[in-house]
Amino acid sequence: MVRNLLVCSIATATAAVAGTTSGQSQNSQQAIEEIEVFANNRRSENLSELNAAFSVIGEEELDLISHSHYQEALSRVPGFSGNRNNGQESLMALRSPVLTGSGACGAFLIAENGIPVRSAGFCNVNEMFDTHSEYAQSIEVIRGPASASWGSNALHGLVNVRLPNAGEVGELSLERGPQGSYRTKAAFGSDNGNFKQSLYLTGINEEGYRDDSGVDQQKASWLYEYTLGNGVKMEGGFTYNNLNQETAGYVAGAKAYEDSDKRDTNPNPEAYRDSQSTRAWTRFTMESGDWEITATPYFREVNMNFVQHYLPGQPIEDNEHRSIGIQLSAFRELNNGSSFSWGVDAESTDGSYKENQPEATTGSLFVRRTIPQGMHYDYEVEASQFAVFANYDTALTDRLDLSIGARLERIDYEYDNLMLDGRTDANGVACGFGGCRFSRPADRDDDFSDVSPKLGLSYELNENHDLFVRVQRGIRAPQTTELYRLQGSQNVADLDSVELDSYEVALQGGGSNWNYSAALYWMDKENEVLKDSDRINLNGSHTKHQGFELALGYDLTNTLSFNGVFNLADHTYENDLVSGGQNINGNEIDTAPDQFGNLRLTYRPSDKLLAELELVHMGEYYTNPENTASYDGHDLLNLRIQYDVSEDFMVYLNVLNLADEEYAERADWSGWVKDRYFPGEPIRAFIGFTWKYR
Repeated sequence: MVRNLLVCSIATATAAVAGTTSGQSQNSQQAIEEIEVFANNRRSENLSELNAAFSVIGEEELDLISHSHYQEALSRVPGFSGNRNNGQESLMALRSPVLTGSGACGAFLIAENGIPVRSAGFCNVNEMFDTHSEYAQSIEVIRGPASASWGSNALHGLVNVRLPNAGEVGELSLERGPQGSYRTKAAFGSDNGNFKQSLYLTGINEEGYRDDSGVDQQKASWLYEYTLGNGVKMEGGFTYNNLNQETAGYVAGAKAYEDSDKRDTNPNPEAYRDSQSTRAWTRFTMESGDWEITATPYFREVNMNFVQHYLPGQPIEDNEHRSIGIQLSAFRELNNGSSFSWGVDAESTDGSYKENQPEATTGSLFVRRTIPQGMHYDYEVEASQFAVFANYDTALTDRLDLSIGARLERIDYEYDNLMLDGRTDANGVACGFGGCRFSRPADRDDDFSDVSPKLGLSYELNENHDLFVRVQRGIRAPQTTELYRLQGSQNVADLDSVELDSYEVALQGGGSNWNYSAALYWMDKENEVLKDSDRINLNGSHTKHQGFELALGYDLTNTLSFNGVFNLADHTYENDLVSGGQNINGNEIDTAPDQFGNLRLTYRPSDKLLAELELVHMGEYYTNPENTASYDGHDLLNLRIQYDVSEDFMVYLNVLNLADEEYAERADWSGWVKDRYFPGEPIRAFIGFTWKYR
């Protein structure tokens, strides 16, 4: 409690200081106005002119963070409270609880250069590792629904990784970390007038803090820019990612993350995750009369194979899909100072899913009799997505602006089961206790049509403050695993698209040496698919999500600045659902802290030296839907230092968990093993250099 009050007091005190103290321009409103973003309306726009809950982590900040996992960067975004898990794995949370289950990943759309890294019906909770975020020019985050522009999966938010512009570059980085880990980065590029190109390479090798938890990962991005003789501009390239990870599973027992005999062990040394992904795209931009038109054809391929170490029997999942698609959009400034844009998205995907259990199940008689050895699922899905969208912005008065838009989308699935239908093992033998845990529906087609509107009003209170009102709907069609990877007595998943209605009031502003944004939101979600304590689907769930977000930036002196994010949130079940034998209506959703935040002091005494001290706060949260188990939360201190030895050579030191806190990256509760955790790592240091030879 004392720790929580301390964090709240610091945020409150700093807000008061911001109104009375003068400083310099690192956090000025002018700095905000110079930021351009892509992810809002899918074209470059000025951040200060958008009516959206938008956050941007820029290139200088990303260089300072030098993240080994994207959570280290997004923890400074309002509304974000995700879990890291083990290695490069993660569970996203953005104005939401940490969501688990087959379709939980569909609550967030992850994109790179505006191309979703996975098809709408084939998400994965770990898909951020498919982006080349280590070389991002910026990471753009929309908090709350972005479905009016992006469609299915942009339900609770969107994360878009923007890679650098193609052009002349020459750079080499090398970093050493704990347990002999290292990272290498290299960039090569040329500017030949009308043709520019760049190649970015990243290599990661980590032995891992816990036993048998090493990570090997390679990423490559080639980018180009070319202008045709008729003035058509082409921008594109490809990104390739390869991940080979030894995965450490949960350690079990009350507060096992504090047990020195458990925290660095791995109960699942056999677990692994292998993933490969490729995306290629070209964006054509042209002028036609008064219209600016863009067309972006793209190709995507994703393959993933891993052990489901968190399930009895530890089956091996093998999923893959390939997509071709195109994004079309047109933008026009109208005579009255208004603007209008419209677009079309189309995508075709072929996907497959296999789940095989090589070994016999161990455990209770019930588990052994209901979870058979052998193939559980083997199916293919052909999917298509088609959408049209439009947006209109206009000034109603000198101070009042209106933004209105909508998207109409249809997703079709054609499912082909390659095994026996029903609730038997692979050979048709019935399981005990009423049937096998795994149920395979017969071949079928499903389609989902959704409309996602938005309405925004912005009012200029004065030259330093603006008021925003936003009403919008987020949607996500059911994921293929929710429809066709059934459990228990299900023989058909009669699911509707998840719908989230969001209402928000926000203030933002700034002056010569300060800026802030504050948002109060309320969201109502229908048709949600949740998991109970035994990982059984709770279909047709109704939940509510409300919260307050505050972000502050203030220059205390010419050399010292403060930035902070503080969040209050409340996420609850709102209909009669039974989990663990209890009706959980009215309970708090598990893994949903009531308060969390991030505070940073940045020191820049000269152009050569930059240092940051960061406090990351995670509040207490329940770990099961019954609200009978919980995690106390934690506070982490991180120190980052950069020093420019010369114009071309920079060295840096990052010390994470400076106070050596014993904590859990993720705390969970299972009906089989009760309390279980992914332990956090102790104090660790990363030291590296960057040589820019061109």
